[in-house]
Amino acid sequence: MKVLVIGGDGYCGWATALYLSNRGYEVGILDSLVRRHWDTQLGIDTLTPIAPIRQRIQRWKDLTGKHIDLFVGDITDYQFLLGALQQFEPEAIVHFGEQRSAPFSMIDRDHAVLTQVNNVVGTLNLLYVIKEHFPDCHLVKLGTMGEYGTPNIDIEEGYITIEHNGRTDTLPYPKQPGSFYHLSKVHDSHNIHFACRVWGLRATDLNQGIVYGVLTEETGMDEMLVNRLDYDDVFGTALNRFCIQAAIGHPLTVYGSGSQTRGMLDIRDTVRCVELAVSNPAEPGQFRVFNQFTESFSIQGLAMQVKQAGNALGLNVEIQNLANPRVELEEHYYNAKNTNLLDLGLQPHFLSDSLLDSLLNFAVKYKQRVDRDVIMPKVSWHR
Repeated sequence: MKVLVIGGDGYCGWATALYLSNRGYEVGILDSLVRRHWDTQLGIDTLTPIAPIRQRIQRWKDLTGKHIDLFVGDITDYQFLLGALQQFEPEAIVHFGEQRSAPFSMIDRDHAVLTQVNNVVGTLNLLYVIKEHFPDCHLVKLGTMGEYGTPNIDIEEGYITIEHNGRTDTLPYPKQPGSFYHLSKVHDSHNIHFACRVWGLRATDLNQGIVYGVLTEETGMDEMLVNRLDYDDVFGTALNRFCIQAAIGHPLTVYGSGSQTRGMLDIRDTVRCVELAVSNPAEPGQFRVFNQFTESFSIQGLAMQVKQAGNALGLNVEIQNLANPRVELEEHYYNAKNTNLLDLGLQPHFLSDSLLDSLLNFAVKYKQRVDRDVIMPKVSWHR
């Protein structure tokens, strides 16, 4: 199958492109490379040094003999997007090509607008190209568990059946996003759902939890194929930040009480989930939603796991609770369903088996690259 990975130079996209290529899919990468530009603008860098995209792709071909097509451009440019898809002729599109940071979207008005235009307009352009030129192409779109927020009821997979005034219906699950980034993902979901319902397109929305880990079978083949490890206050996840802080002797910075609970999964499960979605496509007119996570942890619980693993390595790890820069519930109910991907055959990896090899050991190996000035939070939801 021919699969185009939009955002294939990014964290999830790069691992996915190599994974699919290694399993016999004909893969193309489409990316504007803007994430590298944002790093420069913000004065941040990935902990692991990543090579330019063309060098990465060439090294992959040298090692495996497998070719990956590359299209460099912005999906908010409709004519570029149309030309790239007409040249590659995908049977499935995996769409990671969005600004994916909540703090980035909350820096100021400019970053909020950039996030919404990049994400919503780019996806809308993609829907029109599929409708007009590739109507049978299956769109696999990366959503986020953050669309749901933290409701005081169980989180279903995309839809909820409700009874009201004696009548029953199955409706899209209510959304309570926590940033302008998460709002952009909600807008995407509604636009894709509409396109499936009205135009008969086929799409799968992967509402992904927080992803962790550097290593997959493919990215571990060679240092030039290594994946990103973001730890800064804008693009870094809490778990990444904790591991880097443990490696350099900085207290683990827990926002607020740390009782916030989130779904999480290993990067190896991300790429497998994408393959499961691609190889089991939605039907024409169907908008499927899969909640893509394997475990749930509180932020304080993550910090405790890193502390224990770090102490086992001989690191002196302490935990520090900070005033929460975000506006979010810290004490809340959280029970999200995630059975669809398991039913398709996902065999999860677990954090307890991955923390050392895929995170802490990388943090220790590259700790000389850590910039201590980008660890503490600088973006606030309160202003």
